[in-house]
Amino acid sequence: MNTLRNSLEYILIPLGAILASMVLFGVFVLMTGNDPFEVYYNIYRAAFGSWFSWQKTLIRAAPLMLTALCVALPARLGLVVIGGEGAVVMGGLAAAVTGVWLQGSPPLVAMVMMAVVGMLFGGSWIAISGGLKHWRGVNETISSLLLNYIAIALLNHFVNGPFRDPASLNKPSTHPIGELFMLGNLPGMRVHVGLAFGVIFCLVTWFVMYHTVFGFSVKVSGGNLRTARLSGLSVGRLVLLTCFIGGSAGGLAGMVEVAAVHGNASSSLNSGYGYTGILVAFIARHNPFAVLPIAILLGGIGASGGLLQRIHDLPDATVLVMQGLIFLVILFSETLYGKIPFLKPKAA
Repeated sequence: MNTLRNSLEYILIPLGAILASMVLFGVFVLMTGNDPFEVYYNIYRAAFGSWFSWQKTLIRAAPLMLTALCVALPARLGLVVIGGEGAVVMGGLAAAVTGVWLQGSPPLVAMVMMAVVGMLFGGSWIAISGGLKHWRGVNETISSLLLNYIAIALLNHFVNGPFRDPASLNKPSTHPIGELFMLGNLPGMRVHVGLAFGVIFCLVTWFVMYHTVFGFSVKVSGGNLRTARLSGLSVGRLVLLTCFIGGSAGGLAGMVEVAAVHGNASSSLNSGYGYTGILVAFIARHNPFAVLPIAILLGGIGASGGLLQRIHDLPDATVLVMQGLIFLVILFSETLYGKIPFLKPKAA
């Protein structure tokens, strides 16, 4: 019975937080002179109203699935890592440079190498925060946030300097990786295979974290660090490996953006997917399986910005206001766990 109550708590509280944020966003929309119900209807229509809308939503959801894991997996250790944007940027830049260097190679080999190198760079970037936290006591939230800005600065330096394509005039970028190295679409869809990468990565990490010895070790370390050390667990290795796996998901998202969307590395890699991934992870309660539907929901909200601008004359960034409200209410809702009377576990 207590297990059922806990399950209901993990479902009802986030759902209630989302509904409360929708009410607050409705007030904001009302202040702009628009009908909130009409705005919500058009958000639904733009995100899920047709097969075309669904495909746009899934394209946006694919990188969110991966960047959310960049936050969700270290959170299993009690770490608040928000460096997904840096992992995306570094992974995308490394993948683009690898694709250029491998010109003339078999396409499959080049794509695999781009993915591997992107994951290595993204994983290493987040592992830096984990290492600083474990060995030097540096706050991982601050270090991962600052590493985002370092990654963006490195991207700007390389695409404007050593790796710049002379043909890119108005918007500096690396040389294109070429059509042969671009990822294709899923069969019968206009959605790139990055969606499959995101779904597979979420399912595999969910299995690893909830059904393996490694996942149990991570849970023990996140629950009580002293107990983990007394049990003989190598906490440092767990921190580095978990952060690396989370960062590798972000690096893979950057590779997908290069090989499926842009065809090169430019400032477009800094598109905010890493920050939206933080919201996805928190709503999903850091559960990789729950990341899937939440990423699709927020992907749909993001895809609706253009339609709101055309129909209601609202700025394209209006959806960011909605996401910000959801994030604030979700953070507040964290204080409600274990305090709602009808969801409290009954004493034996």
